[in-house]
Amino acid sequence: MQRLRNKRILLGVTGGIAAYKSAELIRILCRLDADVRVVMTKAACEFITPLTLQALSHNPVHLDLLDAKAEAGMGHIELARWADVVLVAPATADFIARLTSGQADDLLTTLCLATSAPICLAPAMNQGMWRDQTTQQNVELLKERSVRIFGPADGSQACGDVGPGRMLDPELIAQHTAEMFVHDLLSGLNVLITAGPTQEALDPVRFISNHSSGKMAYSLATAAMEAGASVKLVSGPVALETPDRVERIDVISARDMHQAVLENIEGVDIFIGCAAVCDYRPIEIQKDKIKKNPDDPSETLEIKLVKNPDIVSAVADLESRPYVIGFAAETQNVLGYAADKLRRKKLNLIVANDVSDGDIGFSSDNNEVTVLGEDFEEPMPRASKKVLSRKILKIVARRFRKWKREQNNTEGKA
Repeated sequence: MQRLRNKRILLGVTGGIAAYKSAELIRILCRLDADVRVVMTKAACEFITPLTLQALSHNPVHLDLLDAKAEAGMGHIELARWADVVLVAPATADFIARLTSGQADDLLTTLCLATSAPICLAPAMNQGMWRDQTTQQNVELLKERSVRIFGPADGSQACGDVGPGRMLDPELIAQHTAEMFVHDLLSGLNVLITAGPTQEALDPVRFISNHSSGKMAYSLATAAMEAGASVKLVSGPVALETPDRVERIDVISARDMHQAVLENIEGVDIFIGCAAVCDYRPIEIQKDKIKKNPDDPSETLEIKLVKNPDIVSAVADLESRPYVIGFAAETQNVLGYAADKLRRKKLNLIVANDVSDGDIGFSSDNNEVTVLGEDFEEPMPRASKKVLSRKILKIVARRFRKWKREQNNTEGKA
């Protein structure tokens, strides 16, 4: 259950008698160190008060589709991007029907349509409503759309009936939610990821660098660990905590990172070059702080630069190379430059994103990328970097297995 630590869970509460169980569910999720935000339908407020759920979640409860307090007044979009998973408990027959038909007539259904995070439902209704053919058809349609259904349980109901339709116990719902972050996609594999910027010293107090925050790489490291991999993270200077169960190696310059990668590359199955490595460094680092001439307002300063080692190319050129994924942060002709980098550096995959958009990229919690390979191109719409990381790793895992089979077949023929 530690897998829920720091996970962003958006809990939807709809109008059923089982809404009282949502309070206990929030207590459990928060006890497991999840960050919980609650969205309630109007009907849910008839069964339990927003103030109760706000006190338990330690966050304001969201009720309205258009929220004047939200950035740009569009709370549904902000919440949709924020969530790692959307969990609706209880999910009534009415909510299931509206979600199936694609309605967006309240905050909860709207954000379910807008989010790229996984959606999970814990149904709760009368046994007759659950058994109804329409409800069963709706549930099957949602399953086909990759919506997870937790339950329902069988037993006594508030109306006096006995049968299927009871909402699962909160402990079990929390367990199922935790399992959303458990995958065997990369089980037993060794993954090495580079992260953040590098700093290239000019003198003892100044350096050349870039705006990379390391958030994308750190999200990838967390997702890889959750997918069963042993993960090492070679990180430039960033203000981020080391992900749980990830080994972090701190470096400063591009040459430091290059050395650390080559020293740790043996036995690595998958290498992800996510760091924004400075392409150039000063030829000479001044021993003392560079001083300006206060009497010469037209004074200029020339700094000669030399190329830094290309880390991702160095890994791709190794005789026993791992599966290599690069990143391309561009401001124009994004896909064109990324495709060229893919071929030129002999990468297996490349992830391209447009860093000219200030709302995504370097310092943002969100991103919007396209994953390219020799024979495919898969765009991923704007979402949190945590959500995108899991999606990227699903592609990486699938492609890695194919690449490994082809390698084994080639070696067998030799």
